[in-house]
Amino acid sequence: MKVLIENLQSKTAVTDNIKGLLNRVAEMSLEMEGFKTPSEISFLLVDDERIREINKDYRGIDKATDVLSFPIVDMCEGKILSDEGDIDPDENLLILGDIVISLETVIVQAEKYGHSFERELAFLATHGMFHLLGYDHQDESSEKLMLEKQEQVLALMSLSR
Repeated sequence: MKVLIENLQSKTAVTDNIKGLLNRVAEMSLEMEGFKTPSEISFLLVDDERIREINKDYRGIDKATDVLSFPIVDMCEGKILSDEGDIDPDENLLILGDIVISLETVIVQAEKYGHSFERELAFLATHGMFHLLGYDHQDESSEKLMLEKQEQVLALMSLSR
C-alpha cells in the first residue's frame, strides 16, 4: 500500500509523527477489512478556508468541515463492486481515493472533545478511510456500524476514548 500525504496549509507543522499516524490509520483500516488489493490512498492536509472551498465546489455547501472523502472505486462495506477504477500504471496500485482533512478543525475539535490532536486526527482519518471503503452514515444503523469500525481501529492504535 502507498499513502501519499500532501500538506497544503501552513498553520500546523506536519511532522513525521503525523505522517506515521496517517500511514498506520490507512494500513489498519484496510487490514481490519481484510482488503488485500495493492492500493494507493492520498491525504490532503488543509486549513479551514481551503476545505470550505472544496466543500463548496464539490458539495455545494459553503462552510468549513473537518473531513471530506473522495472515493474513486465503487465499493460497499469493504467490497469492490466494479472492476472499473484508476490503476497507477507505474506501480500497479488501485487508487482508492483522496481524504481531505482540515488540521485547523482537528485542533478545535480535539480541544472541544477533550482529547489529543493525534486521537482527533486518527478519528477523522479513519472516518475518511471507511468512506473510501464504501461505508456511509445515511441512517442510524449504517452510522453505528461505521463508528464501531472507526473505534476498533483507534483501539488497535491505543487511541480509544
